[in-house]
Amino acid sequence: MGLQQTRYQQLSKEKMPKRPVLRNLLWAFMIGGAICLAGQFVQLFFMHQGMSVKEAASPTTVVMVGIGAVLTGAGLYDRLVKRAGMGGTLPITGFANAMVAPAMEFRAEGLIMGVGARLFTVAGPVLAYGMAAAFVVSAVRYLVTGVA
Repeated sequence: MGLQQTRYQQLSKEKMPKRPVLRNLLWAFMIGGAICLAGQFVQLFFMHQGMSVKEAASPTTVVMVGIGAVLTGAGLYDRLVKRAGMGGTLPITGFANAMVAPAMEFRAEGLIMGVGARLFTVAGPVLAYGMAAAFVVSAVRYLVTGVA
């Protein structure tokens, strides 16, 4: 039994197509870089309106999440991620895709029970963990430095 399994694993490894690693890396770099460049242009737009870098960060994030959500709703972001891999998943637009994609699958169930209930399937635990981690880090900082 063990010999057959070992032979099967060896045979499947031989027959498995080789991954184009360099090409995948280049696509991830180019698409991820293009997303970040778009984000930089959005931030520069807000800064041109008179905001500081710190003030422009929040609206830039909102706009990029909105763009990711709209592209996901149109079915374009999934095709982009299929080509770019982590280059499309890692930026903040990928977070929007992770939020909207489950909701889009259940839109036939209605706005409340379908889209509304599924919107935070992926994002809910991420947001809860982020808030809990921020609370713990803030508490430790307060205890160590005394600054809120």
